[in-house]
Amino acid sequence: MTRPAKRSLTLHGHRTSVTLEDEFWQGFRDLAAAEGLGINALAARIDDARGDTGLATAIRLAVLAHYRDR
Repeated sequence: MTRPAKRSLTLHGHRTSVTLEDEFWQGFRDLAAAEGLGINALAARIDDARGDTGLATAIRLAVLAHYRDR
């Protein structure tokens, strides 16, 4: 496991940062590619659906579901 890395994303025209482990960043990129989306578009979709869950947690759960459902 690697230490979490903070990266910037743009959600609906607003910049935000998300901290994830490198393995989750790679899984997030893989999920975006599988969906035919850029990571900002996928992050915005996850953000819209996440409810009270933090964005980083919602991304991790989306990545987990992607690999679990394969």
